[in-house]
Amino acid sequence: MSLKTNFLGITFNNPLVLASGVLGVTGSSLAETVRNGTGGVTTKSIWLDGHKGHPNPVIIAKEQWMMNAVGLPDGGIKKAQEEFLVYRKQTKAPLVASIVESSIANYVKIAEQLIKFNPDVIEVNASCPNVEDEFGKPFACDINAVSKLTAEIKKVCKNIPISIKLSPNVEDIKSIAKMCEKSGADALTVVNTFGPGLYIDTNTKRPVLANRFGGVSGPGIFPLALKCVYDVSKTVQIPIIGTGGVTSGDDALQMIMAGATLVGVGSAVYYRGSDVFKKITDEMEDYLKRHKISNIEELRGIIHK
Repeated sequence: MSLKTNFLGITFNNPLVLASGVLGVTGSSLAETVRNGTGGVTTKSIWLDGHKGHPNPVIIAKEQWMMNAVGLPDGGIKKAQEEFLVYRKQTKAPLVASIVESSIANYVKIAEQLIKFNPDVIEVNASCPNVEDEFGKPFACDINAVSKLTAEIKKVCKNIPISIKLSPNVEDIKSIAKMCEKSGADALTVVNTFGPGLYIDTNTKRPVLANRFGGVSGPGIFPLALKCVYDVSKTVQIPIIGTGGVTSGDDALQMIMAGATLVGVGSAVYYRGSDVFKKITDEMEDYLKRHKISNIEELRGIIHK
């Protein structure tokens, strides 16, 4: 029973990839997720010159959902280079580098710097919902803006594939996905967090998060994220990293059946522990064995057939 997955010509030992911003603080912590069973990793979103992020408290977790307003803190491109070297010394698993910036010009600059470090894929975080107070509407919520962003980044990333991370907080994700494909995207990450949302502490009568609002993730968003993957898969020919609320092998299999090639796993670390990747792959392998399926590829997009 094989979980090996080919994504844009890159071999992943299994289809799970650590989602951006969860454990990707250092090269060692990224490598640890590989030892815990993930097929590859995505870094936290990298800024050209670093970014402070939001003050605490930045995260609240409930039984079925999490909400964060971390604000994409980062030490910048030079710090990222150091951590890339640490990661590469510890594992050969594929590395997806997430980038974020406030303007198209800066996205291009950071992409130009990042390709020197040879990540396997560059994921363009164009859709974070909890920094709108700083930078306004995310690029991925504007079809013309995300089209231009994709085209400009692809001009400098000729030899490294790029995946545009889409927002679910749009009227028509299919049109935006199609435009990204047309503009040069090699893949799409579907989706970022929902929201922004709000949660109030009724004792203090104040919002729990210092930023007031945050992006919503966790098990509760899974059916919504799955529908986004299904819709985008029907619309584009390029591969998809399906992410959003995946906490079990069954969830991951549903993402693949809906059309995802890789499956992003993030908040599940909180709900099932740091070895959640091994738990999920074990559950997937058990399914393949019970259903006498020799290769995970047999299930990809099967709901569309």
